Amino acid sequence: MIQRVTAPALFPPPGYSHVSVVEAGTRLAFLAGSVPLDGEGKLVGEGDPPRQAEQVIANLREQLRSVGSDLGHVLATDVYVVSSEPAVLSAVWEVVEASGLSTGPHSSTLVGVACLGYTGQLVEITATAVVPEGARA
Repeated sequence: MIQRVTAPALFPPPGYSHVSVVEAGTRLAFLAGSVPLDGEGKLVGEGDPPRQAEQVIANLREQLRSVGSDLGHVLATDVYVVSSEPAVLSAVWEVVEASGLSTGPHSSTLVGVACLGYTGQLVEITATAVVPEGARA
């Protein structure tokens, strides 16, 4: 069971919860950063943060599927965007919201960074998710 909480004494966050709580005994998956590379290792969406975010989320779906989970079971994410401009971060967040990843809503941190691991990479997302009981990897 996932309990998502927005603390009533804090300012309500836009589209995410402050805390996600999982009962003991639940299987969790800790996902490595999902990056905007296609199946052949080619960068998708060069110079286009929202397009890269779409590819990152598609790859995140595959990571989750490989362990029997999905976007709806994500508890927390860290979204990294190469930019110091709030408008660019907001554009990436819009893609996250549209994907269904923020359903729940989950707990998330959106961060502007100086660079990421691959040349031309502008977006990366790490995640923690529940693996539903009976799911097979």
